[in-house]
Order: sequence, then structure tokens, then C-alpha cells
Amino acid sequence: MFENAFKEKLSRGELTLGLFVPFYAPSLVEIIGYAGLDFIVIDNEHGAFTDGQIEELIRAAELTGLAAIVRVSYDNSGIQKALDRGAKGVQVPMVNTKGDAEAVVRKAKFPPYGTRGTAYSVRAARFGNDSGKEYLEAANRNTMVIVHIETPEAVENFEEIISVPGIDVAFIGPTDLSVTMGYQLEGPNHPAVKATIKELLRKGKEKGITMGVMAGGIDDIGRCAGEGAKVVTLVSSGLISAKFKEMVKAGRSNN
Repeated sequence: MFENAFKEKLSRGELTLGLFVPFYAPSLVEIIGYAGLDFIVIDNEHGAFTDGQIEELIRAAELTGLAAIVRVSYDNSGIQKALDRGAKGVQVPMVNTKGDAEAVVRKAKFPPYGTRGTAYSVRAARFGNDSGKEYLEAANRNTMVIVHIETPEAVENFEEIISVPGIDVAFIGPTDLSVTMGYQLEGPNHPAVKATIKELLRKGKEKGITMGVMAGGIDDIGRCAGEGAKVVTLVSSGLISAKFKEMVKAGRSNN
């Protein structure tokens, strides 16, 4: 039956750590799991995946106890596919209004809470081994809905967005937020962007919504957690690239 250890950990108020995976690499997903992280975000907004590849990455995550979340495209058409493949939740970009948030929840939840299509033949229902009211209720209860807060409009509508029943996490995207705020040159380090993120984290904690954020690096995780984020991520490709560069620098310095 459908369970979600990632969501259970958040319900206890614990910090969770994850990595975005922007390319098809099942072995990398296993490595992430063996390292002890809590979840991955399969990035189907910016990445290039087939539905079958997403399923294989979810399967790889499950081998090591990782929760697999899928970040879908703007039009949300991938919500049904991702959840049917067995994802523990969806992460949806550019949620700017209460109406946007309500539409996401409807697509992610089975009736009576939403309009997600029902099929027991899919992987999420163990290919027909789970079915009926018990499965539907478990899926509705445990499927996570994460919305991105990454525009001035979303910031303005933040309290309305997080008031929507069924929203589990409000996730701040610092890069998109900095660009949409007009600080393309300075990026997330611009004082106005940093202040906006800090205020969102404060408001989220005050309103009782779980907050997530993309950290600026490994050394930034502590700050994010200290300001109230319970879901903290980095991008796996950037982390790998940084470590490769460290290796090259260390090697070259000895020649």
C-alpha cells in the first residue's frame, strides 16, 4: 500500500535533504540513496525524460529508500503520468495564485478531493495488486504536493496559495525569483532577493506550512535550516561539477 516516509519525516518537523536530478542516471539515484539523503526531485521541467525513464528513476530511488518527487512542466500535464509511475509527489513550477494551487491539487488527488484519473493497472497501484477505497485514500493521504514560489506575483499571493488544502510544501526557487524580480546580474545573492526569501520562510513558519528552498551550496544548508526551511535541496549536476573542479585544482597544484 502507498506509504511516504519523506512526508512522515516532515510531519515530525525534521529537516529533510534532497537533490535535483536533471538527467537520466539510475545509478546516480542509487548513490544518492546510499549516501543517506531523503529524496530526489526528478527535474522534468528543465530535464529531458521519457515517461519510462522517469519510472526507472523512481524504481532506483525505491531500492535505497529515497522518496522520488517529480518536478513537472508548467502546464502540469505530467502530474498524472508521474504519479501513476509511482512518484511520492509532484513539484510544480510557477504557481502564482490561489487558483493555480487549487488546480494542482485537483490534478494530484483522486475524488472527492480532486480529479486525478483512476487506474489500478499502473505501477503506483502495484499493477492491480492495490485497488479500491483503501488504495485511493492512502494515495490521497500520502501523495505530496509541492508548489514553487518563484515570482513577485507568487510572493504577493503567498498566504492565499498556502491556504489551499492539500498543499504540503511551499518551495522557494531563488534563481527564478531573482530573475523575475529583475536582478538577473546579481542573482539570488542580491539583498532584496535574500530579504524576500527570509521573509517567506518566516511567514511560512508562522502560518504552519512546511517550507523548502534551494540552497546556494553545501555550506548554505545550515543557514536555510536556521531560517526555517525543512526541505533543502541542491542540484546533483552542480554538486558533481564542483567536486570535479576541486579534484582538478588539487591535482594541478601539485605539478
